[in-house]
Amino acid sequence: MERTYEQIQLDNHFRSYIESVTCDYLGSIKPQIEVTYPASNRAKVHIRFALDQVVLQDDWRIQLKPAFSATFHWSPHLTPTAEHVIDQHSFRSPALIVHDGAKWLAVVPDLELLTKAGSSKKGSKEQPPRWYMDMDAPLNELSLGMCCTSVKEHVLYVRQPGTQFASGQIEFGFYLFISDDKRSIANPWRELLSFFWQGWGSPLFAKGQPNSGELEPYIARAYHWAFHNWEHIVWQQFELNGKEVGAPAFIVNVTQSPNYPGVPNEREVLSVWNQAWFSSLRSAHGLYRYGRLTGNEDYIERAQKMKELALCAPQHNGWFPSVLATEMEQVELEGKVYNRSKGWSSMYWGNSNRNPFHLNIREAPLHVLDMSWTALLMLRWFEELEQDERLLEYACSYADALLALQDKRGFFPGWIDPKSGLPLGILDESPETSLSVTFLMKMYEISGRTVYKDAAYKALHAVCEEIIPCGRWEDFETYWSCSRWGQEEWRGRKINRNNMYKQCNFSMYWTAEALLACYRESNEQQYLQLGQRCLDELLMTQASWQPPYIYVPALGGFGVMNADAEWNDARQSLFAELITAYGYELDIEEYKERGLAALRASFTMMYCPENEKVKQRWEKEWPFLNEKDYGFMMENYGHDGRTDPIHDPMGEFTIFDWGNGAAAEGYMRMLDRFGKL
Repeated sequence: MERTYEQIQLDNHFRSYIESVTCDYLGSIKPQIEVTYPASNRAKVHIRFALDQVVLQDDWRIQLKPAFSATFHWSPHLTPTAEHVIDQHSFRSPALIVHDGAKWLAVVPDLELLTKAGSSKKGSKEQPPRWYMDMDAPLNELSLGMCCTSVKEHVLYVRQPGTQFASGQIEFGFYLFISDDKRSIANPWRELLSFFWQGWGSPLFAKGQPNSGELEPYIARAYHWAFHNWEHIVWQQFELNGKEVGAPAFIVNVTQSPNYPGVPNEREVLSVWNQAWFSSLRSAHGLYRYGRLTGNEDYIERAQKMKELALCAPQHNGWFPSVLATEMEQVELEGKVYNRSKGWSSMYWGNSNRNPFHLNIREAPLHVLDMSWTALLMLRWFEELEQDERLLEYACSYADALLALQDKRGFFPGWIDPKSGLPLGILDESPETSLSVTFLMKMYEISGRTVYKDAAYKALHAVCEEIIPCGRWEDFETYWSCSRWGQEEWRGRKINRNNMYKQCNFSMYWTAEALLACYRESNEQQYLQLGQRCLDELLMTQASWQPPYIYVPALGGFGVMNADAEWNDARQSLFAELITAYGYELDIEEYKERGLAALRASFTMMYCPENEKVKQRWEKEWPFLNEKDYGFMMENYGHDGRTDPIHDPMGEFTIFDWGNGAAAEGYMRMLDRFGKL
C-alpha cells in the first residue's frame, strides 16, 4: 500500500543535517505536527491524531533521511532486514545515531509520551501499538514508528500485521540532536546520556528509584539464604588435594526450595565455576568482607574455603581449568525423569561450556579470559584482604605463560588447547584481550616487573586501534550464550543493514576498566578520554528511565547486547564500581549516580519483603515460596523479550555467583572503596 505522509518542516539550521522528515497519516487522518526548539542544537517534534474510530493500519512511521552520507551508525538493537524493528522493549537509553566525521545527528523517542502511551492501557486486555525504531544504513534512512511486533530468534523483533489504533487521542514524539563539535564525533553518546539522566534518571533516582533505604538488609538476606535456609542445597563442602574446600553450587532452582511440594530436579551439572560470569572467587571476596565487617567468623572461614578451592585448580605450564564439576545421572521416579548429581566423589576438572567448540565441560578448551579474571581476583585478594603468597605465586605462573601467547599485534587469543597450549583460532583478536591488560597492569603494580606493563600497553594499543573505532565488541557471550544468532554468518563482520557488529557490553566494560588502569599508571589523558568513550557506549545499555511496561524497578539496570532482551542483568553489580570510579576520576556527578543506581538495581529482583511488589510477582509465579526463600534471586528480567502486567514470568533459578552473591560482593567492594553508600 502506498504511503500517505506529511513533510515535517524544520528550520534552516537543521536542514544542513536533515534532508527530509516525513510523517505518515493514520488511515485518512492527517497528523497535527508541532516543532519546537528547546536548545540551539535540539528540536522537539510532537505529533497528534484525533481518531473518531478505530484505525486498522499495519505500520505507521516517521522516516528521516540525513543530508550527509553517514560513516558511523549506532542503534540499541539490530534490525538485519526490513522485516525487523527495534521494539520498545529495548528502549533502555534509546537513540539512533549517525555521523560522517564532521556532522553528528541523533534521533531520540520522547520518553514522556511513551510513558503516557504505555500507562494509558495498563491493566487492559487491549494491547496498544508498540513504539519502534529502525536504521537502514545502505539507504541512509532512520525510522521511528508504531506497529505490532513479535519476537524472533533470541532476541530480535519483527513487524506483525493487524495493528489497531484505538479511537481518541494518539500522541507520538521525538527529539532531534545535531552537532558539528569534534567532541560529539569522538564520543557520540555523551550528550544523549546527559540528556537522559538529567531529564529522567536523576529525578527518579532522587525519588528513591530503583529502591530506597539501606542496602545492607539485602546483603544479609543473600548470605542467610545461601548459608542457612538453603545451605543443604547451595553450600558444597568436600576434600580436595588433602584440603577442606567449599563453595556455593553454580546454579539452583525453585524445585530445590525447602518448601517445594514436589520432587527436586537439578537444572544443570552440579559444579563450581571460576569463570568470567560465574566466579566463586569473586563471591568469596564479598563474603570475606562481610564476615570481617560483622565479625562473623563462619563467613570468613567459608570465604577462605572458596579461596582454597580456586588455588586447587591444577596448573600445567601456567594454565588452569575454570570449572570443577560432578558426574550426573538421570533417575526415574513415578514415571518422571529427574537429573541428579553423583556427588563430589565423581568430581572432575573442566572449563566453561559457553564456547564455540564443546558443550561438554570435560572437553571444553581453556579460556584465556576466564584464567585472567581468576588470576586478577587472586591479586586483588592478596592486595586487599590477605597477603597469602600462594595467590601471588599462582598468578605469576599464569602471567608468565600469558606473555608467551601474545601475538605480534598485541592481542591475546580467546581459547587455547589444554594439551598444546596453542590458540584455537576463534576470537584471537578480540576485546577479551582487555581483561588480560587489567590483570597484567596489576601484576606490574605488585611485582614491579616492567615486562608485564609493556605487554599490557601493547595489548591495549591493539584494542584501541582495531576494536574501539569500529565497535567490534565481540566476546564469548556475543555468540555462545543464549543469543547465538549470527555466530556463523556475522562473526567478525558488520551486519550490512545497520553497519554495526553484533555487540556485547561485557567487552566494553573490560576495555573501559583497562583504559582506566593504564591512565592511572601513565597519567596519559588519551587513555582517560578513550576510557570515557567506552564507558559511555556501555552506559547506552543502562536503563536511564522506568518504562511503564517493565513491571519491576529498572532504573540503573543493564541489558546485555544488541540482539538480546534482558533488563536488570546481574552484570550491573560488577559494572557499578567502575562507573562510580570514573565519576570520581572525572568529577562527574552523573556517573556517581549511575553507578549507585546500577548497584541498587542489582537487588531489585530479590525475593524478600524489602521488594514488596516484586515479592508478590514471585509468589504469583511460585506460590510455595515463603520466608525460608528470602534472598532467592533471578539473574535478570524480561529475558524473552516480552513482559506482562499480570502473567509476568519471574524465572526459576538462582546463580549465587551471578545473582544474589555477586550483588552482595558488589556492595561490599564499593563500601570498602567509597565508604557508606
